[in-house]
Amino acid sequence: MKFAELYEAQQKGDTSPLMAANLKQAEDRLDELNGRLETRHSDLEKERNCTIGEIVRHGTAWVLSHPDRAKPGFAGMVRDDEIERIAVAAVIAFEQVRGFEVESVEKDNRGFDLISRRPHPEDPKTALEVRFIEVKGRAGVGEVALSGNEYRTAQRLKKDYWLYTVFDCANTPSIHIVRDPAQMDWQPIVTIEHYLVKPQAILDVAETQDASSEPGEAR
Repeated sequence: MKFAELYEAQQKGDTSPLMAANLKQAEDRLDELNGRLETRHSDLEKERNCTIGEIVRHGTAWVLSHPDRAKPGFAGMVRDDEIERIAVAAVIAFEQVRGFEVESVEKDNRGFDLISRRPHPEDPKTALEVRFIEVKGRAGVGEVALSGNEYRTAQRLKKDYWLYTVFDCANTPSIHIVRDPAQMDWQPIVTIEHYLVKPQAILDVAETQDASSEPGEAR
């Protein structure tokens, strides 16, 4: 309703400097609410398939750290909670110095970590600019990876999505900012550790090939 009122006012000739900012804020809020609504609908749909029954044990898994996690090519990609904390703190401080108010949504799995808003000096409830920020921290300088959810969110939000990469978190953090990072040349990573085949498949193929072999062939 608020968006409709602002749009109507604009159509009637309201050319005040705040009109574009207010429209953008209302549109962003509408997109956020629609996204939450879609997610909730999806969750409710999944609940139709949930039933409470007897717990049946199917197996046991032993989860270990990746064997190559300490190697140079892989170590930079291993999550370090302390490094992440330093990176997020550095970005929040950076935004606050610029006069922005920062809200952390790290635990909400929304595809970004922070929402940074620059409030209007005369109306704190109105934001002149909004940034949806994904923070990536590295102890030194290294490669940066986005999860599937983060990458899709970056594609959806486009220029409203900002990647703040914080290098050298183990020493003196330095922040490097990219707007609309989805346009960069990201490379998908697909790793195949090994291939599996069922034992029956081996028996079936071996039997077929054995039956079709020519007389005199070694078996």
